[in-house]
Amino acid sequence: MKASSTSHLLGEQIGGRNIYLVGMMGSGKSSTGDPLAKKLNYSFVDIDQLIEQLTNKSIADIFAAEGEKEFRNIENQVLSEVGKHHSLVVATGGGVVTRTDNWGTLHQGIVIWLNTDKNKILERLKNKPGNRPLIKGSNPLNKVEEIFSARNHLYAEADLHISIKEETPEEVAIKIAKAIPKIIND
Repeated sequence: MKASSTSHLLGEQIGGRNIYLVGMMGSGKSSTGDPLAKKLNYSFVDIDQLIEQLTNKSIADIFAAEGEKEFRNIENQVLSEVGKHHSLVVATGGGVVTRTDNWGTLHQGIVIWLNTDKNKILERLKNKPGNRPLIKGSNPLNKVEEIFSARNHLYAEADLHISIKEETPEEVAIKIAKAIPKIIND
């Protein structure tokens, strides 16, 4: 069977439900989302990029000027609007799972946790510290560990858990595509 017909069949099995990628900052949600969307013949949306486009501000600027609470309010509104559409792979922000009202939108689709090793996350983030307002400071490893500890049980509520080691985004997308039928059939 050709890959495109396999993708089409998987898209039919999913029935247009959105796929929401959750996980820590730097876990690979944005980089995995686009190849996954292509595999499923879906469109790709990155919530953080959408927020930046809509507000004409970077995430870091929103945090600095308005604080995390206001950012989470904006994130909630954008997620709610995105959730009104179908056939999307959505890369969420790392903290989207912290608001219970976001779960109402997330659970309308399939929630996939990209569970990436903390050291791998730090390696990915070291080149972009200014873009990650929650880990600014002298000891980003401690901050990543604190955030992970606080959110781990929330990420675990996802429908599908994908452990990421050294895979490329395309390889992670393949892992997800292979695992989705198992959770749909359960």
